[in-house]
Amino acid sequence: MEIEEAKKLSLELMESSKAAYLTTVDAEGYPITRAMFNLRNKEQFPEFVEFFAGLNNKFEIYISTNTSSSKTEHIKRNPKISVYFCDPEDFKGVMFGGEVELIDDMDVKRKIWLDWWTRYYPKGLDDPDYALFRLSPKNARFYYRLNQVQFKPGEK
Repeated sequence: MEIEEAKKLSLELMESSKAAYLTTVDAEGYPITRAMFNLRNKEQFPEFVEFFAGLNNKFEIYISTNTSSSKTEHIKRNPKISVYFCDPEDFKGVMFGGEVELIDDMDVKRKIWLDWWTRYYPKGLDDPDYALFRLSPKNARFYYRLNQVQFKPGEK
């Protein structure tokens, strides 16, 4: 499989995977993986389609979570994470890795906000417990039918 095909299929997975599986490293050095909202999923989050279409880096990933969560603590200690998108019925997946950054820009946070999230962040968009992270992946591994293709998401 060629890299360009793997990139195309990876973008399709990002837009259709039911969850984004986030892996962080805990204080003892062990990986911890959990399912997160896949904000890139066009069906679940149509409100964000335009935002993601306008990004310079089409592989950029945004993760919303609570500032008070264990994953935020993990990231503060070690910003190296991976995010996995998959179609488990077809055994197709893509893993992105890199260092994640906390987003403080309220314009960006406003663009990645839904009013029903007040169940998680009762004070709304300005809730200090609302954290938004961005991963501009440094590496990617696409898996499908015994094929593994590695690529650098930021390179042409």
